[in-house]
Formats: sequence, structure tokens, C-alpha cells
Amino acid sequence: MIRVLLADDEAMIRAGVKAILASDPSLEVVAEAGDGRQAVDLAISHHPDVALLDIRMPRLDGLGAASEMRRVAPGTAVVMLTTFGEDDYIAKALDIGASGFLLKSGDPRELIAGIHAVADGAAYLSPRVAQRVIAHFAGGRMTKGAQARDRIGSLTDRETEVLALLGAGMSNGEIARELHIVEGTVKAYVSAILTRLGVRNRVQAAIIAHEAGLVA
Repeated sequence: MIRVLLADDEAMIRAGVKAILASDPSLEVVAEAGDGRQAVDLAISHHPDVALLDIRMPRLDGLGAASEMRRVAPGTAVVMLTTFGEDDYIAKALDIGASGFLLKSGDPRELIAGIHAVADGAAYLSPRVAQRVIAHFAGGRMTKGAQARDRIGSLTDRETEVLALLGAGMSNGEIARELHIVEGTVKAYVSAILTRLGVRNRVQAAIIAHEAGLVA
């Protein structure tokens, strides 16, 4: 069972999202918050696997709540839920350490798939968000490519292999099956990769993998 914390200041939105999640018996909403400060408190007390946060909330917005959660509840993966076109928010959320970014106007199946992905240790971006992220990082690609190749030079051959699969969007379980190793070993590799690259999360590591040419 994947335990989910749902935070949105609009009760109707919370009800709609909760109804979507209820269609998957492996998902359970264990707590609901109407503002970011309450969401942080509930993350501490309920230890959810995934926190689904609206970007715009009173008292403490979604970005502030996400930043706090990464500090006080590091075992909770954060997925941001927002409207289309808020590019600045996307960049900030990824920098903070969010593992996923979904659109309120997206397909309900994306919501369920995204929660499952981040709960399994992967990153998940709504396809339309992914297009914007790619476009954002496209500028200066040759320079960034050279910098990325320098950064991955510190990785071992196996870590580079894991990074490539991570960049392709695979979860820890999928990487383990692909490389015929146990999932715990994959987690150790991913942790080492994030440390060596000096990044906060899998999304940032995946971007480096793409820039370095590890992923087609």
C-alpha cells in the first residue's frame, strides 16, 4: 500500500484527486491538508510515502512545503501538482528536490502512474512538463554536454551504467532487473551517483545523463 498525503487549499480539488486515487486499491490517502504548513506537520506525523502538493497554497506555498519536507521528512517523495505554463515553478520545484511534476489538467492515469513511479524511487514528469524541461535545458547544449561529461567522469563504469538507465526513466526495481542485481544495491548506486554529481534528486541526475549523451 502506498500512503499518500494530499495538500491543496481547494476542498473540491482535494475531493476530485482523492476520488481518482481511490480507483487504485494500492493507494491510500492517509492525510489531507489545506495549506503548506499543515502539510509539513502531517508529513512529520503520518510518514506518507508520497506527498502530493499544490503549488499555490496559503501560509506556506507548495515550494516552501516541499523544501521543508525534504529536510524534516526525507523519506517522503514529493510530487507537485499545478496548472499548465508555470515554468518558473517547474524549475524551482526540481531544484528543491521534487520527484514529480503533474498538471491538474492532465489525464487522471498520469496522476496514478506518477505516484507509483516516485514511490518506487523513480522520477515522473507529466509529458507536457517534460517537453518544457527539455526545452529549458536545450539552450547551450554543447557547452552543457561537455560539462556533463566532465561531471560523470568521476563515476565508476557500473555507476555510469546505472545513471544511463536512471536517465531513461527506469525505477530502482526496473534497473535491478535489467542489471540482474538486487534493488538494495541499486539504491546504494543511486545514492552514490547523486553524491558524486552533487545533485539533489533523480530528475537532476537524469538531466545530466541526457546532457552527457548517455541517453538517446
